[in-house]
Amino acid sequence: MQEPPGPAAPDAEYILPLRWAGDSGLAELSEYLRSLVGWVAVTVVDGSENALFGRHRAAFPRAVRHIRPDHHAGGNGKVAGVMTGVRCSDAEVLVIADDDVRYTRESLAAVVHYLKSADLVRPQNYFDPLPWHARWDTARTLLNRAWSADYPGTLGVRRDSLLATGGYAGVLFENLELIRTIKAAGGTERIVPDLFVARRPPTARHFLRQRVRQAYDDFAQPRRLAAELALLPAAAGAAFLPAKARLAVLAGLAGAAAACAEIGRRRHNGTAVFPSSATWFAPLWASERAVCVWLALASRWRGGLPYAGSRLRTAAHSEAELRRRHAGRLPQIPATPGSRKPGTTMDVVQA
Repeated sequence: MQEPPGPAAPDAEYILPLRWAGDSGLAELSEYLRSLVGWVAVTVVDGSENALFGRHRAAFPRAVRHIRPDHHAGGNGKVAGVMTGVRCSDAEVLVIADDDVRYTRESLAAVVHYLKSADLVRPQNYFDPLPWHARWDTARTLLNRAWSADYPGTLGVRRDSLLATGGYAGVLFENLELIRTIKAAGGTERIVPDLFVARRPPTARHFLRQRVRQAYDDFAQPRRLAAELALLPAAAGAAFLPAKARLAVLAGLAGAAAACAEIGRRRHNGTAVFPSSATWFAPLWASERAVCVWLALASRWRGGLPYAGSRLRTAAHSEAELRRRHAGRLPQIPATPGSRKPGTTMDVVQA
């Protein structure tokens, strides 16, 4: 169906931090940007090396503001790119998205709409298309949805709210850091778990390289970390049981993972975008995480996870630490219908 003409978000800006070592996805990203600039102002903050930066500028639509990130001293370069875009913008609301995120006009307008009554909006990503490794990673998404909510590669945020905090730290789990920073300052997060926004899957090689990196994010979520660290000892302990008991324990662990994933798939209209086949990857994902979380712990003991030539130790700061830094930075708004109230709310927007 042809999408209606005109801007979907005339008072918003889309900020895309970018740092590529190759251009295999340039044509597809440029095509997406050609649609996007008809709906919203777009800024690409590009930290790629000079030759790639020049090729990007030539390929992107002229309406895209294509700029270099401000200098930053270490940390996560994506955060430096985002904050450069935030400071350059004069839009009231911002949509921050990784380079693999693909909005439609309607989903973009919905995020902007929810920012009328929230400081930060968290939609739900899903992979499109779905090669085997995307189905594997979708199992993680489903388990997140079963227990609480997933962490997407895109967020909507009010510019004044983010600037009032002074920005967020360049840690590994940067989106969680941004969410916690806004909430610590007194802002409102709105989770919309059935506002589905597509993202393109990585290559299989990149997926494999990210296994320990994603496991390291659990150092920002201690209870989850403890549960995942217990998986490998539980499985290893089953090796000392009689054969039938061992099989029953392992089958029970696999069945529990698949059952939880299916709960997450069925919650909040998830069956609209998550195939049933992803549920059966949950035991494989749990097995992977049972090993990789211990590899992440070893990286922690060595000073942190390797990142851009250095090591980053902090996955994300605790909520208590961020409250000490940012409490009271956002003005308290009187409780009126539709006003922004501190805390987290969850909405389901589809029938």
